[in-house]
Amino acid sequence: MLEEQVNADFERARHKAFLRELRSILRREPNRLIPFHEVRSRMAPEGESYRGLQTVPLDKIIGSVDRFRDFDRAFLPRQRHTARRWKSIDRAYYEDVTLPPVQLYKVGDVYFVKDGNHRVSVARERGVEYIDAEVIEGHIRVPLYASMSPQELLLQVEYAEFLRRTDLDRLRPEHDIRPTALGRYDEMWDHILMHQQWLSEREDRDVSLTEAVTSWYDDVYLPIVHAVRRHNLLKRFPGRSEADLYLWVMAHRDLFLGRPGRSVDADASVAELAEAAKQDARLVRRISRATRGAKRRIKRALHPEPSPVEP
Repeated sequence: MLEEQVNADFERARHKAFLRELRSILRREPNRLIPFHEVRSRMAPEGESYRGLQTVPLDKIIGSVDRFRDFDRAFLPRQRHTARRWKSIDRAYYEDVTLPPVQLYKVGDVYFVKDGNHRVSVARERGVEYIDAEVIEGHIRVPLYASMSPQELLLQVEYAEFLRRTDLDRLRPEHDIRPTALGRYDEMWDHILMHQQWLSEREDRDVSLTEAVTSWYDDVYLPIVHAVRRHNLLKRFPGRSEADLYLWVMAHRDLFLGRPGRSVDADASVAELAEAAKQDARLVRRISRATRGAKRRIKRALHPEPSPVEP
């Protein structure tokens, strides 16, 4: 009787996973767990702390270290090979067996499973709201929430790494730099390093990173952003941000008066961009295409190689 119930529970969970997958395809919404390595490859935490045993809300667990292919975003089982382990956990619930706490990594306000994916899956299927967990927390400067889409979350992770490198949140707390595609904070970091090199050569001394960051923000980034605002360019590029247009101008700086590492003529370059946008609608599409690589990176992040089959 118990075995029949356990089998039925697993088949019901698998059916729910199938329906969620169909819905995600129809709505074009992501339905995969976020691989932890996709987060760690984009940032270095500013220290880690062992938080010990905690009670964690299950709906804040959004990813996994190595089982991200086996379960969907709701931790429903996607793979048939998970059946044996899943059913053994489910059976333990029926027999009132005390299970060991799961092990989680915490980043921001979200969690990734290091050990205990099947326990999380069964608990969620049973409507449990909290689970006991041993938690290791990686400290970052920006919030991460379970309600974020995968792209929003990974962009926020890249932003956290940008702040760790630059201290811009402390040097210029009023800043608002938000590119819409993955990888763009790395481009700006390269701009800062080139600017640091140029300043050091110009002043014949070693310019500190702090000096370079503030000079880049005040003398390179802000003038272009102010010009973008004066020309009301964001209206011509819906869905893009001021940071996106800054990056476009810098990528085409050879067309203008600037050179790598130096301030471009912000008004001249942005005015030319505005005029080109008026004359050639294809320019809008070209700038929009610049973000398409982010979609491919997201797809690779959410559809990685299958994890090994659990013995």
